[in-house]
Amino acid sequence: MYKVKTLNSIAPVGLDNLEKTKYIVSDEIDAPDAVLVRSANMLKYEFNPELLCIARAGAGTNNIPVDQCGEQGIVVFNTPGANAGAVKELVLCALLLSSRDIIGGIDWVRTIAEKGDEIGALVEKGKAAFVGPELFGKTLGVIGLGAVGAKIAHDAVALGMTVYGYDPYLSVEAAWRISSNVIHAKDIETIYKNCDYITIHVPYLESTHHLIDGCAMAMMKSGVRIINLARAELVCDDDIVEAIESGKVACYVTDFPNAKTARSPKVIAIPHLGASTPESEDNCAVMAAMEIVDYLENGNITNSVNMPSAVLPRTNDPRICVIHKNIPDMIAKITSAVSSLGINIENMVNASTKGRMQAYTIIDVQALAPGLEEKIKAVEGVIRVRSIC
Repeated sequence: MYKVKTLNSIAPVGLDNLEKTKYIVSDEIDAPDAVLVRSANMLKYEFNPELLCIARAGAGTNNIPVDQCGEQGIVVFNTPGANAGAVKELVLCALLLSSRDIIGGIDWVRTIAEKGDEIGALVEKGKAAFVGPELFGKTLGVIGLGAVGAKIAHDAVALGMTVYGYDPYLSVEAAWRISSNVIHAKDIETIYKNCDYITIHVPYLESTHHLIDGCAMAMMKSGVRIINLARAELVCDDDIVEAIESGKVACYVTDFPNAKTARSPKVIAIPHLGASTPESEDNCAVMAAMEIVDYLENGNITNSVNMPSAVLPRTNDPRICVIHKNIPDMIAKITSAVSSLGINIENMVNASTKGRMQAYTIIDVQALAPGLEEKIKAVEGVIRVRSIC
C-alpha cells in the first residue's frame, strides 16, 4: 500500500483516482510515500526518508523547496494548464475592467441609490465620468505563451485585437496551440513599444523578478494598461504606482493586493481569484493525483519542476528507477552494475535537462536479483534507486 499525505483540502474528484486497494490517503500520515499539496508552506518541512514525490495541485511551486527535493531524490510535480481556463477568463475580465471604469460606475450608482425617480436622469448626466475604450482594434501584448498565455492570445484575436506574443522558451507543443494570427515578437521590447494592453504569464524566477519596472514602463505607450495575474513579484510595485500617478499607466490589474497597490485609485486589486473556480480545483486535483499514480506505480515522470520528463510504457518486466547526478558516464556505470549480476536489460530510457543537476533513468529488466538496488546505489553519483514489480 502506498501512503499519500494531504497538506491541504484536495478535491474529492482528484482523490478518487487513488484506488483504496492501493493507497492510504490522510492528512495524518507520518511517513508518506507521496504528498499532495496546494498552498501549504513546505519550505521548512521535514522530509521523511520514504518520501518519493510531492504533487502541487496548481502551477506555482514557491511553497516547496524544489532544489532541496531534487538533491534528496524527491520528484516535485505541478499541474500546468489545469487552471488555464479559469485564469484566462479572469484575464479577459481584467481587460474589460481596465478599459472601462465599470467598478467606479457601479460604486457611484450605489451613492445615488436613495434618489428614487431621479436616478435615471442622474445616470444619464453622470455616466460620462466612467467611459473607456473598446478592446476591438487595440493591441495586446502577451508575455509568456504557455497554457494560459496561448488561450488569452487566441481569444483576444477573436475579440478583434491585434495580438503580439513573446516567449523565448516556447515549446513545440505550445506553439501548436497558438493562433497563426498572433504576431511573433522577437524580443520583449517589441511588446513594450507597440501594445496598448500588456498581460504577463511567466513563472517567477530570479530572471523575471520585477520584469515590469520603471525602465520597462518607460518604453511603453502612454496610457498603457497592464495586467498581472501570474506572480506578484513580476511587477515592481513602487515603479508602477509612480507610473500610474504620472499618467504613464492608465490602469494596473493585479491578483496580488498589498499595502501599496490596494490604495491606488487606478489599481484594480483582485483578491487572488485567478484559479479560484471549482472546475479549476477539480482539474488540478485530478492531474496531481494522476502524476503521483504514474510515478509510484510506473516510475514515469511528467510535469516535474525538478526532474526531466521520462516516460517508458509498462510491460510485464520489473522496472528499476534511478535518480542520479547529471554528469558524464552515469548511464554506462548504471547499466554495468545491472549486467554485472547477469541481468538482461529489456528496455530503458534516460532523460536529462540542460541546467538541471539531476537526471533520470528507467530500466526494464528481465528479472530482479538480490542486491541489485544496492549495487546501483553504490555507483558514485546515484541519488536514489527503487524497483517496481
